[in-house]
Amino acid sequence: MAQPPTTSAPPSARRPGRARRLRALAAGVLAGTLLWAAGPADAAPADTSRRAPAAERPAGPPAAGQAAGRDAAPPPTGSAAPGDDWLHTRGNRIVDAHGNEVRLTGANWFGFNTTERVFHGLWSVNITETTRAMAQRGINIVRVPVSTQLLLEWRDGRAAVPSAVNAYANPELAGKTTLEVFDHWLDLCEQYGVKVMLDVHSAEADNAGHVHPVWWKGAITTEDFHAAWEWVTARYRGDDTLVAMDIKNEPHGGAGDSPRAKWDGSTDQDNFKYACETAGKRILAVNPHLLILCEGIQIHPKDGADWSSTDAGDYHSTWWGGNLRGVRDHPVDLGAHGDQLVYSPHDYGPLVAPQPWFTGDWNRATLERDVWDPNWLYLHKENTAPVLIGEWGGFLDGGPNEKWMTALRDLIAEQGLHHTFWCLNPNSGDTGGLLLGDWKTWDEEKYALLKPALWQHRGKFVGLDHRVPLGGAGSATGLSLTDVYGDGGGGPADTAPPTAPTGLTATATGATSVTLRWSPSTDDTGVTGYDVHRDGVKVTAAPVTGTTWTDTGLTPATRHTYTVRARDAAGNTSAPSAALTVTTAPAGGGEPAGTLKVLHRTTDGSLTDNAIRPELRIANTGAAPVDLAAVTARYYFSRDGGAPSVSAWCDHAALGCAGVRLRVVPLSAPVAGADAYLEVGFAGGTLAAGRDTGEIQLRMSKSDWSAFDERDDHSRAPSSAFTDARTVPAYTGTALVWGAPPA
Repeated sequence: MAQPPTTSAPPSARRPGRARRLRALAAGVLAGTLLWAAGPADAAPADTSRRAPAAERPAGPPAAGQAAGRDAAPPPTGSAAPGDDWLHTRGNRIVDAHGNEVRLTGANWFGFNTTERVFHGLWSVNITETTRAMAQRGINIVRVPVSTQLLLEWRDGRAAVPSAVNAYANPELAGKTTLEVFDHWLDLCEQYGVKVMLDVHSAEADNAGHVHPVWWKGAITTEDFHAAWEWVTARYRGDDTLVAMDIKNEPHGGAGDSPRAKWDGSTDQDNFKYACETAGKRILAVNPHLLILCEGIQIHPKDGADWSSTDAGDYHSTWWGGNLRGVRDHPVDLGAHGDQLVYSPHDYGPLVAPQPWFTGDWNRATLERDVWDPNWLYLHKENTAPVLIGEWGGFLDGGPNEKWMTALRDLIAEQGLHHTFWCLNPNSGDTGGLLLGDWKTWDEEKYALLKPALWQHRGKFVGLDHRVPLGGAGSATGLSLTDVYGDGGGGPADTAPPTAPTGLTATATGATSVTLRWSPSTDDTGVTGYDVHRDGVKVTAAPVTGTTWTDTGLTPATRHTYTVRARDAAGNTSAPSAALTVTTAPAGGGEPAGTLKVLHRTTDGSLTDNAIRPELRIANTGAAPVDLAAVTARYYFSRDGGAPSVSAWCDHAALGCAGVRLRVVPLSAPVAGADAYLEVGFAGGTLAAGRDTGEIQLRMSKSDWSAFDERDDHSRAPSSAFTDARTVPAYTGTALVWGAPPA
């Protein structure tokens, strides 16, 4: 659970919140009164189903107190872990061993991190019924907070029978130690097709342990932290029910705090980037198939400042674990296993703390622009790595908290982000849970809000197991990966291709380029991209995610025939669109010859929200300086209903937003792909030969904040990298010197 950043939260919010106080109170009560579990630790037969292969286990008797048949030390490294459900990454996606895209959409269940050292709620409910209910309702992965202290106790044979387990409600757990309860639960997860992520929530087993900002504390050293991760990895090395390790929950600390977590290129003890990197490499040396999750921190220095400053004004601050700005300059390096890395921010609403971004007329667009994009969403939009939001959730208040939760839920669903909702437990005082106070009844209103963000296919929930459907054998609500994708040796279960794209047109034709646009296809499970074919040969290296694309490097005065095919998540390809024949312009004609060009990119993956966010650079390709006061560029778009009035803002410009002039101009009559354009001009200055303006980040919204549909906009960039944009024409005075407006 996140605490608010100290730079923006009121003093009362900087102390442990209601959740921490309630958990601490519960710990004291439970420790004294919940004495239902019976029998000594060695009364139950040892479960050896999760141990490493016999050849890898150390010889000799177990340590004192160690469950028989369990590993007391890590096995040798280097050999592959058994199982076929291991996952890895590809760009900003997570895929299975066959390369099929998967989504991790789950929830948190805390308790093993606390003084009880076992799931909370087992004093009331049955562990099997609760696990089955989660699976049947679409929770395909559970994030389990633990402590370094608990892992070391398990390693050293000091697991105790917990007092917080009701053996009447859980006869299958009677006499089991905390470690044996965890092993039993892993077996249940395997039975119901649920995967598991471990999270070191705190150094010590403490209900408020996560309030401590770093991964070492008291007797728990940094080396203990790494050794604990190695031990638990070795113990479950062959078990692909446990597929991910979240290295440390919410490292944090403000400008004047000591200790505090930072993110830079050093090997300092408090550099969480280095700690996550080190732990990840040591884990992957034992099992190279695990996903490694690295959370963010709390603060990051603004331009011109560094980590030596104790002035809060020198830092960007956000939720604990939510600040991943440092990845731009200092990405986590897992060496040869870089395709196991996932970044995992946390995000919360105004009921946890009244942050500055929840003041004024805020909405999803402002949250995305001011909080999510700069702190962590850029990693997904720029295809750097997958993002899994490890904690988000809260009370449904019918007001601002619910507004925030709905906005983030919509972002998760639209972008296909991974997430684990906080939380199952009703005793999280700051957020509540998916369960009500009896630990049995589901909060149906909150679950209904969460449900669209869970991975679904044809009306059923999708698990991450290839053989077991989510919910278990014969599940009426869940599917396995084989149900969705096939078994890798046969035909895919989804054999229905998308519809063929329609409306293929050329929106701009130059001597060496053609810009295409088409109408989107439909599919029962969702279109994932488009392949463009020129003269019968596919010319797109990767599927196009939008519905526009520019073909460059062509020969002047040459005739080409284009078709487009759609793809879905199962790999089905549509029939080709109707063919379009285009002839490039003659050399020296057909497109303006000038000394300017416009480059454009988009890092905004949402095509149907209430903001358009072009990012431009204007370059001087000539041999003489250009007077910027005479330069304009036009970004053509459609307003798509709603209020006709559109406002534009400069969010960032390398040359300074004060020098950028913007106006939105409606067209006298709509044309294909546009009924207005944004004109970008400059107050003055000179652009030297061979130089460009640097990045100019722009944003437009309608006065009623209704949504745009950018998929057919004339000027929208097809790429997240800056590329020549002939669909954004440039002018010197009234003379067109680059690109072409829509016909």
